[in-house]
Amino acid sequence: MNDRTAVSHPLTAGLIRLLAISAGLTVANIYYNQSLLHLISQHFGVSESAVSTMAFTTQLGYATGLLLLVPLGDILNRKRLIVGTAVGAGLSMLVIAWAPNLTLMVIASYIMGTICITPQIIVPYAVSLAEPERRGKIVGMVMAGLLVGILASRSASGFLGEWIGWREVFVVGATVTLLNALALYFFLPPPPKPEGKLSYHRLLFSLLPLLWEEPVLRRHSLLGFLSFGAFSAFWTSLSFYLANRPEHYGSQVVGLFALIAVAGAVAAPIAGHFSDKINAKVVNGLALTTMMLGFAAMGLADYSLIFLGIGIFLMDAGAQANQISNQTRIYSLAPALRSRITSVYMVMYFLGGASGSIIGAHAWEWWRWTGVCGTGIVMSLLALACLFIRNTRHQA
Repeated sequence: MNDRTAVSHPLTAGLIRLLAISAGLTVANIYYNQSLLHLISQHFGVSESAVSTMAFTTQLGYATGLLLLVPLGDILNRKRLIVGTAVGAGLSMLVIAWAPNLTLMVIASYIMGTICITPQIIVPYAVSLAEPERRGKIVGMVMAGLLVGILASRSASGFLGEWIGWREVFVVGATVTLLNALALYFFLPPPPKPEGKLSYHRLLFSLLPLLWEEPVLRRHSLLGFLSFGAFSAFWTSLSFYLANRPEHYGSQVVGLFALIAVAGAVAAPIAGHFSDKINAKVVNGLALTTMMLGFAAMGLADYSLIFLGIGIFLMDAGAQANQISNQTRIYSLAPALRSRITSVYMVMYFLGGASGSIIGAHAWEWWRWTGVCGTGIVMSLLALACLFIRNTRHQA
């Protein structure tokens, strides 16, 4: 699909809203479990590190779907992919809700993560309809919806988990996802026929060379890996930290702090606007520095939860700004390869998230809150180093 699609199907305000809302509603399925981990560990009588496997496998499944399913957007009808994956995600959420033990929940979470790649088909779909000079802004607007979905899902699941039970949270998520799939079926415009003629195996084999041949993609994939790893290390561990404070806070309080993080999502359209205007290294550098400052502030949370709130806002705003700047850069590379570029970047991104989830859980187990915040600072510093190290093979 090339940029000529913008002529036949312009991006109206209503369509942008639909795509942004849909991205948020579908991606939320991946994050409902993070505010519920403490409740689930109590229900099944397992350790906190054991139940964190659920968050890890969900992210790992998402990385699998990004690798195996998202590239299909370059050769198949994107509308059918968007609707079909949304339906699959909703049905797998019902399996998670009714799972009788943690093992089945972990397996179903992996499957759900694999299928729930709808937002990563939506984003290149939106980009393909946008004028080049508005690309960063459109990415920012759609991603703002996605990011609000990520963050609001934690808040909503935290509150609902206390009121109606953690299983019912997954039922609610499944219902919303299936209703959204119905709306997408009726209101998304039919896309033009894809230009790609590749077979599936040739499509997959074309992914790794992209990472090697495109230094911009390689650099920003590393930035995404490290920043989302830091982000996930924090959110996987937050419910454990709050539950182990003297006040023994529950999932409702996790939800309250997730609401603070939603405010950080306003950085997405702002970062998209500036990514169209100025050097991406400046945007990424400021974003990663903001993340690092956020983790430093959260390291003082034992003295006052005000530091935790400030740190969450800074960490999340930095993470979202970094993500938007990354995507604006990579989507400018090759219009005909956008689904594959998305696949390569997002596989790296969510492998970082999966790694961060498991590292964060172990950092909590070994060094408690200091270890979690230290993990975030180190990963942010590594990302800053990757941003400014010169590439000896290609200049990026």
